[in-house]
Amino acid sequence: MRNGRRWVAPIRASFSLLTVLLVCSSLPAVAQLEPAREWDSALYTDNPLVGRIWSSASAGFIDTQQLIQTIEAASYLLLGEKHDNPDHHALQLLLLEHVIGQGRANSIAFEMMDSDAQELLDNISQQKLATLSDLKTYLGWDEEAWDWEFYGPLVQTVYAADVPLTAANITNATMGRVYSEETPAAIARVFDADTMQQLNQDIDESHCGLLPKSQFPSMVRVQQTRDYTMANSMAIPETGKTTLLIAGNYHVRHDLGVPNYLLARDAQLQRSDILALSFMEVQPGEEDPSAYLQQFKSQPAFDYIWFTPAISDEDYCASLQ
Repeated sequence: MRNGRRWVAPIRASFSLLTVLLVCSSLPAVAQLEPAREWDSALYTDNPLVGRIWSSASAGFIDTQQLIQTIEAASYLLLGEKHDNPDHHALQLLLLEHVIGQGRANSIAFEMMDSDAQELLDNISQQKLATLSDLKTYLGWDEEAWDWEFYGPLVQTVYAADVPLTAANITNATMGRVYSEETPAAIARVFDADTMQQLNQDIDESHCGLLPKSQFPSMVRVQQTRDYTMANSMAIPETGKTTLLIAGNYHVRHDLGVPNYLLARDAQLQRSDILALSFMEVQPGEEDPSAYLQQFKSQPAFDYIWFTPAISDEDYCASLQ
């Protein structure tokens, strides 16, 4: 199945898309993983998938310790999310703290900061920012686009550990320029025609079928430029360390997102060096992971999916009719 209207989220300036991937395996008999905390998201908490972690490689569920072991072996760790789900950010924080605590964090890139914030990030270790409010003010955080309540603890954790921070997104000015220009060769050569067709289809679905087809190439070019920029913002990690990215689920996809640009940048890099983890909301009455999981061609979109309750049942497309 394709994403369909039920997977469409409110369109943000970032043009981030929600996604699911498809595998052909039935739900195995695995004990429910208990969350370390109460869920902040209130919808569908009784779904038996909630709290479980699905592995695309084994087509089965794993526990948190198994996930941590694979994370510790990754050169690049991409943590996906639905931007407005607080549980996704809480789980990201747990994993981020673990990587930092193990001394493995090479640097952390955030989709939520544009490239024009990089100078501030380069100088942040010289600042004395005692509170979350101090940090937010220093960064000039875009609260309208990105809820600081969600992202502040993540940024503060990295700052307190003195781990390099990277702004992974393009600016609005760059977006405007990209929208009207030709696709650079470094980006255009990454995907074949079939993959580009899929990107066009996903752009259409993410805009509820309301976007004129004439706008598809420009919107896809913006999406690709974001992914290319995110990949290039991720520092090549030192031996034994991991570079992380915090971004929307669509960006971290193996089949259509950032990992492809990482591989294009570094001929020595193997796809197995890149771990993509999606935090994904369950849907009402749907207990089979194969109904959620979706991929393009043979490459699984994510290595792992960690299921959570949902924050909203709004039908965004219906509100636009």
